Amino acid sequence: MGLTLSDDKNVLDRTKSQRNAAVSGTIARTRSRLREASVEPRYDRELLAMHTESVAKFGHLAPFLIGTVTFLGMAFGPGVIMATWAFVALVAYYTLLRIALAVRARIRSDAPLAGLQRLMLGGHIISGLAWAALTLYQCGECGPNEFQMYKSVMILTGMAVTAILCSAFSRATVATYLPAVVMFAALGVDWSQKTHALSALLLLTALPFFSVLGRHLEANTYNLISLKAEKEFLITELEIAKAHSDEARRRAEDSNLAKSRFLASMSHELRTPLNAILGFSEVMAKEVLGPLSNPTYKTYAEDIRKSGDHLLTLINEILDLSRIEAGRYELNESELSLPALIDECCRMLDIRLRGKEIRVMREFAPDLPLLHADETSMRQVVLNLLGNAIKFTPTGGTLRLRVGWTASGGQYLSVIDNGPGIPEDELDLVMTAFRQGSIAIKNAEQGAGLGLPIVQAIMQMHGGSLRLKSKLREGTEATVTFPVERIVLPTDSAAGNAA
Repeated sequence: MGLTLSDDKNVLDRTKSQRNAAVSGTIARTRSRLREASVEPRYDRELLAMHTESVAKFGHLAPFLIGTVTFLGMAFGPGVIMATWAFVALVAYYTLLRIALAVRARIRSDAPLAGLQRLMLGGHIISGLAWAALTLYQCGECGPNEFQMYKSVMILTGMAVTAILCSAFSRATVATYLPAVVMFAALGVDWSQKTHALSALLLLTALPFFSVLGRHLEANTYNLISLKAEKEFLITELEIAKAHSDEARRRAEDSNLAKSRFLASMSHELRTPLNAILGFSEVMAKEVLGPLSNPTYKTYAEDIRKSGDHLLTLINEILDLSRIEAGRYELNESELSLPALIDECCRMLDIRLRGKEIRVMREFAPDLPLLHADETSMRQVVLNLLGNAIKFTPTGGTLRLRVGWTASGGQYLSVIDNGPGIPEDELDLVMTAFRQGSIAIKNAEQGAGLGLPIVQAIMQMHGGSLRLKSKLREGTEATVTFPVERIVLPTDSAAGNAA
């Protein structure tokens, strides 16, 4: 049985390669759909599909319209004629509905689009023959003009309804009502009658009007479809870009994790030979086993020891940061006094402070309670902040150390120097691992740029934070804050002291 991450933290999960293949397959399929969509750019198939959906969805309006025409026609007298017409119209509409359903079923297949359009036009022509039949019916019992006006109004109403419902297929209006208008004008009208002539002219004028209206509605529908398609294409491209970004981020995280685990595992291998170098060089520099014949060798040994100390410091910082990133930095928490810890660190750095004649001013709030934190990591935080401040404080300068209460009831430590400061646009830069500000580079200050990132990571592990404030030629203030949960005293007591 193979190792997994739960078996050994230093073994990478190779099953993620399966996700790589899945992502690549998704991207390939999406791009293939985009290429296929660009073959037919006019969206005629989508328009026809919308039309068939409209015919099927609003099919109840046609029987209602036919029933209304029949009921009103019976009011004029010819009941048998209108009933016969209603039967013919319903059969014609049922034929149109069956054709629309058949076209809708085949619209997404490889069936030729022109053939489907012709089939749909044929269905509308069939339904239009029922309206053409209505124009031939005569009513001997009615007045000479009433039934003619009634027929023209009914045809005009049906024409308007069809033009609106068939906005995705404007040819349907002409195909449906052209036979009825022609037969009404040619056979169903007595042009000697003024009312008849006006009715015919009304229909002859209305058909082109509704045809143009239908074309405008179809153009608007086309624009909506094209905008929707463009939006879908953009969303698809964003999904592809996101998939690439996620994959690149995952690979970067895997590489970074592998690097961190490797460095965290190399602690013993790096430190053992380096400690030997430091020990032997110190023995040679102090001439423990006897004097060196050449004094230059003693100087070289001292240089080796100093370089080894510097290299060991860099290695320790890199390993500490790697352990934090790899999640292998463990906190051994206990109760400690922040002022006492600061005094201890100042004594450890006393040689450096006296070497640059730096004066240290302590401003500690009285009666501060203990903190619940990891003493080793807190000592490293204080040493890193003090070390940075000493590095950039000029000879004869001043360091101010402040410890007190935060507004929320926690504690804070501020290290303030009067050095050259940090440009405002570089404050985020110096918080990044292996990066240094322009002033540090200009002054050729030694360091790998890991001190502040380590402090920030340790404070985040304690639920605290690190904040920098700086002004050029005035100095820098580095402040670490501890949350109220880290105070040993109860929260209400700490809040009372803060008040």
